[in-house]
Amino acid sequence: MDLHTAETTDHLLGEGDIPPVHEVNAEGTSPFLLTSDHYGRILPRALGDLGIPESELSRHIGWDIGIAGVAERMAQMLNAHLIAQRYSRLVIDCNRPPGVASSIPVISEATRIPRNEGISDGERALRRREIFEPYHHRIDAAIDSRLRAKRPTVLVALHSFTPVYAGVARPWHIGALYNRDTVLPKLLLKHLRSESDLVVGDNEPYAASDLTDYTIPVHGEARGLINTGIEIRQDLIADQSGQQQWAERLARIFAEIEIELRAERLID
Repeated sequence: MDLHTAETTDHLLGEGDIPPVHEVNAEGTSPFLLTSDHYGRILPRALGDLGIPESELSRHIGWDIGIAGVAERMAQMLNAHLIAQRYSRLVIDCNRPPGVASSIPVISEATRIPRNEGISDGERALRRREIFEPYHHRIDAAIDSRLRAKRPTVLVALHSFTPVYAGVARPWHIGALYNRDTVLPKLLLKHLRSESDLVVGDNEPYAASDLTDYTIPVHGEARGLINTGIEIRQDLIADQSGQQQWAERLARIFAEIEIELRAERLID
């Protein structure tokens, strides 16, 4: 089935496609709720290869390289619930407000995505309904359940970034991202800066905003949750060794932050 066939049906995902939502440790008792918007790089069978070679799909334009391994390990180490999204951000970016140009990109960095050109409103709606919405509805439901149970909930959105973008090298090893809420980012920055081997970004290489992000503004700020985004440079977590090291480091730091949040009565 190709894109045009998909546009004439009521479904994008069909036989042989896996669900968009991936969860780890759903019963975890940690106050930290982990999300990974760009965890995977799968394409729906109906969309073929989007008109790009595998070498492009496997680059950073297709997903957040290395973050899946870090997120999985952190969930286990912290006994935290992880909610992740399996499909490539080139199908629909689950950390972009629907309707903006980068939601379903026609060009990503310098790469054209032919199968995203000139698609119908119906196709856009299918992608949103079958990939974007199930993922975000699951995050909403998890938060609702935790709040009903009066469980402390701190949102941590996990991402990775490319070492070089548009020809410009990025010096940071890790960055804390935030918009209105600075409670957790300040604590995180303090702990990260105490690690003598790190170059730490304060809202670098990106800053979170209502226009460029979805998960933090909608699930964190709009729900009144303490929250932060994390960006780890991809060359540091490209293999399992790096993923393990960074998961251990961040799990240790977040365990310390939990103690501080409780001591300051920011969570119960």
